[in-house]
Amino acid sequence: MKRYPAYEFPEYLDWTPDPEVQKEFAARLGQDPTRKALIEGLDEAALLDLYRGLVGARFHDIQLKRWVKQGVITKAWLGSGEEAITIGGCAALGPDDVVGPMIRNASALIERGVSLVSCFAGYLGTTDSITGGRDLHIGDPACGVIPPISHIGDLVPVMAGCAIAFGIQGIPRVALTWTGDGSTATGAFHEGIRMAASAKAPLVCVVQNNQVALGTAIDHHSPGDFESFGKSYGVELLTMDGNNVLDCYAATQIAVDRCRNGDGPVLLVARTFRMGGHATHDEREARALFDDDRYAYWGKRDPVGTYETWLMQDKGITADRLEAIEAEVLQRIEAAAAEALSHRETHQPDPATQGDGVYA
Repeated sequence: MKRYPAYEFPEYLDWTPDPEVQKEFAARLGQDPTRKALIEGLDEAALLDLYRGLVGARFHDIQLKRWVKQGVITKAWLGSGEEAITIGGCAALGPDDVVGPMIRNASALIERGVSLVSCFAGYLGTTDSITGGRDLHIGDPACGVIPPISHIGDLVPVMAGCAIAFGIQGIPRVALTWTGDGSTATGAFHEGIRMAASAKAPLVCVVQNNQVALGTAIDHHSPGDFESFGKSYGVELLTMDGNNVLDCYAATQIAVDRCRNGDGPVLLVARTFRMGGHATHDEREARALFDDDRYAYWGKRDPVGTYETWLMQDKGITADRLEAIEAEVLQRIEAAAAEALSHRETHQPDPATQGDGVYA
């Protein structure tokens, strides 16, 4: 895909595939027979849909960063470098399942059918989003997306509640949520997983280990082992390569199938890396947390670039076809952003409604 010098991380600008990294990417796909079979079962249309999702997630973040640099908004919370976890996970879900994203999983809204205009409106504070301009943490229950709040971890018990309700009703629906490595320290995470485990609820909880909690590196905030959580909570736990969209899809599909068959909940631990800051305002400070080698290592493992290369090298998809998808996605992103921006004057919240929905 085309790279954008003004808005992307340095490691992505002149990105070229690293042969060893591509071997690693391909080898991961054959390590587990069940995952291998699921991946091989994806037809060409499904494979291209994953690419469409990854590119859309990246362009969504680039558009937000463009607005920050233009002064349209003050900051944005990006998922660049972590797109595979969200896109792969959503691809494993059925139409009646529900998700509870963190703000860094904004592409889950797009994948589940929330309007792109609404996604951008959340940042602009207009009435196009479900919050009516009150908050940029948005979703749409009609699309199966439970809106998050800024407290990471708090959606775990909420989504556990959704999953328990599905179990009580005896319907084969699954609830999936993501939480960060730092937020596993919260009481909400602990209580939600414990309750879901006790109820054998159809909950998939992804620990999105991007190696930093706000501005604290993982070796300072979590010296333990996330993979021990399975035994600790008495639930199934699977690991996945958080930068490999196919591995993320297959692992999540296994977890979803287990939950749908009454064998939930399932914890998924995904190792990835946050290429930028907590938000766009602290990128310089965030990059000072780790040395250049760490960024170079993860830059080579760009989820978009590695998958794009695999599609061409292993599946024979031509560059022209991928470029056509990229152009189509870019047009949709730019059109939605322009429409959302055009509503700043006409869709301002009415001050008289500021108390609506406030109960305490």
